[in-house]
Amino acid sequence: MYWTLACLYGASAVGLGAFGAHGLKKVVSDPAKIANWSTAAHYQLVHSVALLVAAQVQNPISDVLFTTGMTFFSGSLYLLVLNPARFRFLGPVTPLGGLCLIGGWVALALK
Repeated sequence: MYWTLACLYGASAVGLGAFGAHGLKKVVSDPAKIANWSTAAHYQLVHSVALLVAAQVQNPISDVLFTTGMTFFSGSLYLLVLNPARFRFLGPVTPLGGLCLIGGWVALALK
């Protein structure tokens, strides 16, 4: 299951990154927000590969932490860039996602 999820997260990271590079400027003009979008796509792509590794070595803790981390970190950034007023409540979710990503790496190291 995590192998498939990692592939889907990787594919969507490429698509969202391409949208950020080519279409987002039509919706968002703030360069800082565009940079945040790029960071979200970059972290999602890198951690999709990490999730592939975790799935291959059968590390269920890393699987969960990487999946949660990508969803919280990148997902909250995407939504905050698109509509910061509506999704302001997600601000604290971003660092929690980052902690999950860090935890995923630590769990992978301890396998």
